[in-house]
Amino acid sequence: MRVVLQRVSHASCTVDGKITGKIDNGYMALVGFKKGEGKEVFEKMLKKIIGLRVFSDSEGKMNLDIKKTNGSILLISQFTLYADARHGNRPGFTDAMEFDKANEYYLDFVELLRSNGIKVETGIFGADMKIELLNDGPVTIILDSDNL
Repeated sequence: MRVVLQRVSHASCTVDGKITGKIDNGYMALVGFKKGEGKEVFEKMLKKIIGLRVFSDSEGKMNLDIKKTNGSILLISQFTLYADARHGNRPGFTDAMEFDKANEYYLDFVELLRSNGIKVETGIFGADMKIELLNDGPVTIILDSDNL
């Protein structure tokens, strides 16, 4: 499982001209699932996302987590996080989880975040999504379950 977190002032997802998810202060998070990986990685990833202290305190230091800032997450499915571009110019996606199973994982991870008190907005799995965001900082953190 890979997650790319961007600390944002605001972010939104639009599909077919309609906004499917919109947040203010928080994370715009791209999430991809790896073929053969189980859901046991969810808890580790959840703890890391919730516990990261990358939001500014009253002194301007990155010292607060998402809950302490009452932040939200715009969670977007992104199978291309498992792109393999080592050979040639057209990336392969053989490491990315198959569509139906990845959709199940995505929906389950959304619910896990919500059940832990995080407001989560989403895109539409598998859709052609247009993402707009204002990266705050900029702060971008890449999390990989292989390294947690």
